[in-house]
Amino acid sequence: MLHSLKAKQLVKSDIGTVWDFISSPRNLQTITPDYMGFIILSDPAERMFPGQIIEYKVSPLMGIKLHWVTEITHVQDKEYFVDEQRFGPYAFWHHKHFLKETREGVLMEDEVHYKAPMGILGRIANALFIERQLKQIFDYRFQKIETLFNK
Repeated sequence: MLHSLKAKQLVKSDIGTVWDFISSPRNLQTITPDYMGFIILSDPAERMFPGQIIEYKVSPLMGIKLHWVTEITHVQDKEYFVDEQRFGPYAFWHHKHFLKETREGVLMEDEVHYKAPMGILGRIANALFIERQLKQIFDYRFQKIETLFNK
């Protein structure tokens, strides 16, 4: 079963500044909660580009380190990018990041489609903790962006 998660945030800045921050793989660790044990293993380029592979370790559950590899599949400068899991904890992961300049700032929207592994066990795990944990990660990111840009 495919699940989805959506998030929106108004960032009080200009499109260039927000794009430069959000499109730099080096900022992933900044907007990821410390308890996730997020470590980038590859040496990411300063800016994302289609075909870029990013390799990292995460520890989402009980400190168990998981290997995760994503590919940046689409990039439209200052508009959107898409990352897709190639190897990792999900049976399927597709994450779209959209930016739109408004009078008030930049509207940042995310849409994630994912599928937990292991069939029925994965659906149970999603109901018990995966969905909640993903929401917590997005809530953390929201607060971090608020602190960095909107205070």
